[in-house]
Amino acid sequence: MMYRTKQGETWDSIAKALFGDERAAQQLMEANMSAVGAGHMLFPAGVELVIPVIARQATQAIPPWRI
Repeated sequence: MMYRTKQGETWDSIAKALFGDERAAQQLMEANMSAVGAGHMLFPAGVELVIPVIARQATQAIPPWRI
């Protein structure tokens, strides 16, 4: 899957929009090392990025007193 950036987007804003979590920016960057190497922190419009498949981590809702 590909994504074309909009003017002013950042890695974390793209991760939030696509995955619902800014922390996915790391995996997004790892899948697009050419854009990282080009120094993109604030994107111009039209940069094509590869969107990786990111497994959602299951969270446990165990109350602290049960651990």
